[in-house]
Amino acid sequence: MAEDPGIDQETFDKLVAEGQPERVARAKAKAAAARKSRQAEAGDGAADGDGDGGGGETPEQVQERVFNELVAEGQPERVARAKAKAAAARAKRSSESEPEPAKQPAASGAKAGAGAPAAAPTTGNGAIGGGNGVALTPEQRQQRVAAALAARAEGGPHERTGGVETKYAGQEHTHRLLAMVPPTGIQQIRGRQDDKAYVWPHLLTAEFVCLMAVTAFLFVFSALAPAPLRELANPNVTPNPSKAPWYFLGLQELLRYWHPMVAGVTIPLLLGPLGLIAIPYLDRNPSMRPERRKFAYMLFTMFLVASAALTLSGSFFRGPGFNWTWPWADGIWFTL
Repeated sequence: MAEDPGIDQETFDKLVAEGQPERVARAKAKAAAARKSRQAEAGDGAADGDGDGGGGETPEQVQERVFNELVAEGQPERVARAKAKAAAARAKRSSESEPEPAKQPAASGAKAGAGAPAAAPTTGNGAIGGGNGVALTPEQRQQRVAAALAARAEGGPHERTGGVETKYAGQEHTHRLLAMVPPTGIQQIRGRQDDKAYVWPHLLTAEFVCLMAVTAFLFVFSALAPAPLRELANPNVTPNPSKAPWYFLGLQELLRYWHPMVAGVTIPLLLGPLGLIAIPYLDRNPSMRPERRKFAYMLFTMFLVASAALTLSGSFFRGPGFNWTWPWADGIWFTL
């Protein structure tokens, strides 16, 4: 293979012998050759003295050097090219931002000597203390502010607009309003208040109204419903019919049709804890809209209708001996 004059052949042969890919070996060899060339140029520049400015690099040389080094490190060519361009731009800016000798301004005349402070040194573009990006010292900043205030006090033109500023009575400085932004143009990040319901007064007010309504209903019902105290219980005399409290009459009605083990244990257990545990596995509909939960509505309707039918039949259709009777013919055998 013919030797490439732009690469370090010794480095290339060594990397190929180590098993590196040919593209990577060539890139690293180019970087090594560039480093040796820069070292040689730096040595020649040091030997020649300061006549030609030493071994400084131009932005193009910086770009080529950074590109070769990044490719040698295994970076993609697109990334290496972008970083090389950024390095060249930084080198160009650093070379252009070297401070120029400050120029002393001429005497400002009789007005400046009458009470205005001395003007600070300015650069070629009129900026005090370096207008090409060089940072100002605190003293230079104070001198610049003092000179600007003195020029405004004398009625001179504005440093940016060139016009004469308008001042009112008793006003020392001029303030400008940058923009008038209408309130409707400002984006509201905070959420609206009408989509929230607080505990007080929304929830507690509704609960207090319901509490008062239920209390009034119970007061009126207890005053009008006949619920007298009966005679003392006699263990030798069983009342006929013997009925459980109204909330247990559904289970007592089941005992007329099935064995106590079935009516008192199996059915309540299946419809109670086990049924409640099985409902989430039977109804797997994730919708929150009531019109789409048809299976859940069906289960609850069946349970409600069955409980109401058993309770009503045990309360109004069972007479002496817990036998079936018609309320309009035999009377109602039900007491609270």
